[in-house]
Amino acid sequence: MVSHSGLITVMQRAARKAAPKLRRDFGEVEQLQVSRKGPADFVSMADKNAEQTIVDELRHARPDWGLMLEEGGTIEGDPDKPRFIVDPIDGTSNFLHGIPHFAISIAVEDPRGAGGRPEITQALVYQPLTDESFWAEKGRGTWLNERRLRVSSRRDLADSLIATGIPFFGHGQLPRFQRVLEAVAPNVAGIRRNGSAALDLAWVAAGRFDGFWEEDLQYWDLAAGILLVREAGGFVTDFRGSEAGLAKGQVLAANDQLHSKLHRLVAGALRA
Repeated sequence: MVSHSGLITVMQRAARKAAPKLRRDFGEVEQLQVSRKGPADFVSMADKNAEQTIVDELRHARPDWGLMLEEGGTIEGDPDKPRFIVDPIDGTSNFLHGIPHFAISIAVEDPRGAGGRPEITQALVYQPLTDESFWAEKGRGTWLNERRLRVSSRRDLADSLIATGIPFFGHGQLPRFQRVLEAVAPNVAGIRRNGSAALDLAWVAAGRFDGFWEEDLQYWDLAAGILLVREAGGFVTDFRGSEAGLAKGQVLAANDQLHSKLHRLVAGALRA
């Protein structure tokens, strides 16, 4: 049995409590009550219900902690205490179209991290349909259930499978994306667009993908995945190779051999 902190137990318990209802709703997706909250940005009652279940569990365990929520906005807590960052369904469009690729993402952000800056210290990405629990704690590695994970060891982009996200109606800049795609695609073994940034990053941590890039994301899409990749031995930056853009939804992740190569392609395309 792998040992982890009680906080990971709290996060897993919250995700697993929300999971059965998500699985039932996914099986009856055509009957879900769906409303529109923006261009091509759908939210279902399943999304809201899952978030409320997770919030109730997290607040019961840590009542003085704040929360950043995809649906519910910000719930203030003790400013000197950590906060939870929650995305109840990352991959909502997949969920609503009956595509079995979505996840619950929960991260813990400590306001007093390294250098006095906020820092992600615990992370969970949970796939309700497969019962895959990707979790990490700072300094303790990344795990899939009870198996230790490492990023892939591939050294050449020509052998690498890279994930990304494609701009869609109301989100992102297609010409900008096309420039990057035209730079990356001829140099890699394949590119995948699966529709869940949280799972894409978890799969980079697991070595299923060799790298990932995307922008115009929300912080709750990325927060848990950033720690998963780093604790699995990978590198995560923005397109400039720094951390400044991560909070603004821009991410580039890969192992230590591929990150610099992928970074050169992406940054070069955007300078052109």
